[in-house]
Amino acid sequence: MNSESSAAILRMRMVHRDLADAGITDESILNAFMKVPREDFVPPGTSLTDTYGNHPYPIGFGQTVSQPYIVAFMLQMLECGPGNSVLEIGTGSGYQTAILAAMGMEVVTLELIPDLAISARKAVLAVVPGADIQFIVGDGYNGWAPGAPYDRIVVSAAPSRMPDMLESQLNPAEGRLVLPMGEWFQRLISVTRIGDDLVMRKSLPVRFVPLVKPKQQ
Repeated sequence: MNSESSAAILRMRMVHRDLADAGITDESILNAFMKVPREDFVPPGTSLTDTYGNHPYPIGFGQTVSQPYIVAFMLQMLECGPGNSVLEIGTGSGYQTAILAAMGMEVVTLELIPDLAISARKAVLAVVPGADIQFIVGDGYNGWAPGAPYDRIVVSAAPSRMPDMLESQLNPAEGRLVLPMGEWFQRLISVTRIGDDLVMRKSLPVRFVPLVKPKQQ
């Protein structure tokens, strides 16, 4: 059996065992995970067993590609659909970016580390050519105002408190933000904006790298 066939089998097993059997019910998310080869978003030479393990994996620069279940769970919390405008803060390897694109989103993705942004762009566009994605190198703590308002915002690093600018960039017609939040103890949080009102809901305990507030000039 060649490596491509082995990867396809492990990908199918991951989707069924680690996602669907664990409570991910959104078919568009499951289908996107089936389409996107995770091996294209981890360092070269990574074993397929490690690639498709249900755990985070280091990608260099002190960063990781998140556990598949957590990526899927956050997207299910996000309740996004084809054509939604999504701001992704923390491109990382581009794996979640590719999942969002495979689901039909219009994505603006920010990455602070230039080398990661460059490699992620190459990997994502190889998997979903022609996708509607804007890649930006920059600090995402305050979001990206030029593209606002966004139907959805997803953050792949944990601030100690909710960044006010992210809430303000949500679509007032039930825009939704999902992010991990906290320092020593983190939880996934969803915030839904309805006009000027915000509805917050707490979910799973998690562990993400910190989203660092930029220093004042």
